[in-house]
Amino acid sequence: MRTRAVLEVIALGVEDAVAAQAGGADRLEVVADMAADGLTPDAEVVAGIRETVEIPARVMVRLGDGFAAGDVTALVRAARELRAAGAEEFVFGFLGEDGGPDLDAVERIVDVLDGCPWTFHRAVDRAADRDALRKQLADLPGLDTYLTAGSAEGVDDGSPVLLAEAARRGEPGYTQQLLVGGGLRLEHVPELRAAGVDAFHVGGAVRPGGWSAPVSADAVRRWRTALDL
Repeated sequence: MRTRAVLEVIALGVEDAVAAQAGGADRLEVVADMAADGLTPDAEVVAGIRETVEIPARVMVRLGDGFAAGDVTALVRAARELRAAGAEEFVFGFLGEDGGPDLDAVERIVDVLDGCPWTFHRAVDRAADRDALRKQLADLPGLDTYLTAGSAEGVDDGSPVLLAEAARRGEPGYTQQLLVGGGLRLEHVPELRAAGVDAFHVGGAVRPGGWSAPVSADAVRRWRTALDL
């Protein structure tokens, strides 16, 4: 019997979190401003979600559009504020001008997380060399997941990369969980599950009314059912 797949749902607030949990999500990614592909939410939003739902929530640490870190001191301050608001899991990841990981920024954030688990997000899909990036980050405390579509263009384009990386699970640099998201659709699931992918990330796919509307518990439930087949 194969392992139950993780279903992670993007939540912008408490209403989304409640619907995601009701539909069978295993985890939330808490963000603000999806027009910028997800930025750091207010600490009050994080505290409200932690008080309202039981499922884990990974909170975004990202202050501006793109994948350059920008003001690292401000990022560290944001991470500390989120910890104080009850955040216990995080999402972040930054690239330097050379397309490699911005190790200074990433390590400074990791240093204030007290060993909390975290996801390196889709910056990996813009990296100059994703294999090298994985090996450079492999031993950082708390890193247990990569959120990736296999390509900056999304899962349709990145599927071959995802399948290849799933086959390398357990190798140095590939011990972290592969969390697939970015243009993910239900029709992608069977091939990915067959390849051993066991974590999926959805946002717009569970918002029939678009990003201005809340998460639909029924839409989340359809994903839960598909992953459990």
